[in-house]
Amino acid sequence: MAVLEHITSQDAIALEEQYGAHNYHPLPVVLKKGEGVYVWDVEGKKYYDFLSAYSAVNQGHCHPKIVGAMTKQAQTLTLTSRAFYNDMLGRYEKYVTSYFGFDKVLPMNTGAEAVETALKLCRKWAYEVKGIDENEAQIIVCNNNFHGRTTTIISFSNDPVARKNFGPYTDGFIKVEYDNLKALEDALVNNKNVAGFLVEPIQGEAGVYVPSENYLSKAKALCEANNVLFIADEVQTGVARTGKLLAVNHDNVTPDVLILGKALSGGAYPVSAVLANDSIMNVIKPGNHGSTFGGNPIAAAVAIAALEVVKEEKLAENAQKLGEIFRAKLDAYIQTSTIAKLVRGKGLLNAVLINDTEDSDTAWNICMKLRDNGLLAKPTHGNIIRFAPPLIITEAQLIDCINIIIETLKSFENK
Repeated sequence: MAVLEHITSQDAIALEEQYGAHNYHPLPVVLKKGEGVYVWDVEGKKYYDFLSAYSAVNQGHCHPKIVGAMTKQAQTLTLTSRAFYNDMLGRYEKYVTSYFGFDKVLPMNTGAEAVETALKLCRKWAYEVKGIDENEAQIIVCNNNFHGRTTTIISFSNDPVARKNFGPYTDGFIKVEYDNLKALEDALVNNKNVAGFLVEPIQGEAGVYVPSENYLSKAKALCEANNVLFIADEVQTGVARTGKLLAVNHDNVTPDVLILGKALSGGAYPVSAVLANDSIMNVIKPGNHGSTFGGNPIAAAVAIAALEVVKEEKLAENAQKLGEIFRAKLDAYIQTSTIAKLVRGKGLLNAVLINDTEDSDTAWNICMKLRDNGLLAKPTHGNIIRFAPPLIITEAQLIDCINIIIETLKSFENK
């Protein structure tokens, strides 16, 4: 088969089924083209994208400024590795640290890589700065977290699907209940070996769980009181998704370590980053950590362009405004609904809880019907549907999508 030969949806799905590992369960739609808030399948049907590649495509599909930066750099220099300097990395490092207000950045490629980097950074800081005995450092995490799927990360997951039969697991983690300050305090008190607290400001994969007001600021204060690093995993919530540049900004929190990915490149290229101040980042020396592709020239050019788009197009402000409209209109419908129980979220990261059990297929069937009606979304944890459109969406487009969602839900009422 020639690379550019037309392929049907059925054939594309069959190829993946036969030749690809079965580590995902995609909605049966085969996409070929994307532009702005829209995607098209191989048969030419147009859809609203309400997942945004798990919030990687905040700036919209194929944003011309981001694609332009990528193609221009790709024609000049793509990769040097970190064996040599290149003329783009330093510019990006200066830009991104100024943008988010940190002294230094450690560039990586994927979100999971960035989380692993933050864990290593926290442990090295624990031994060399805090003075914890070697190999005794503990990092506090939250139940129902999602930070990736590497062997270390699944060691502190309580998702049996991600965990089972992948042991032995990595030690050094304490699990506490999310949004529970007493549990966090209990884990911190009289434990001199705690080095960090790793937390998602909103638990996205778990079903868009938004913590109580001031949870994050009070958690940060507890960390400060116990000389523990507050590590914010903003891979999904960062870069304007929740109506602020960072989700921690809603609670006026500055993390000690910030983890970014996904929309850092606008979905055009794998780019992730860990940011911290010198007092933490300076423990990293040559040979301690690295990546052949981390900080490559294309990644640097793409990330600068992607972050410029966020400011120039006021994406955080748009997410804040339209998120309020989305939740208000869905909540008004849910008051009389038998199929939907509640809507929750911040900015344009939202979820609707379906009135059925986690092991039911109702949410999946609703997403299939949404697909038929021209909107793509995906269930998480069985009975929760996440809604996260590109942040460039207009109010008129959002209202159109809300109507599609409500009419689709209505078709499942009293079934």
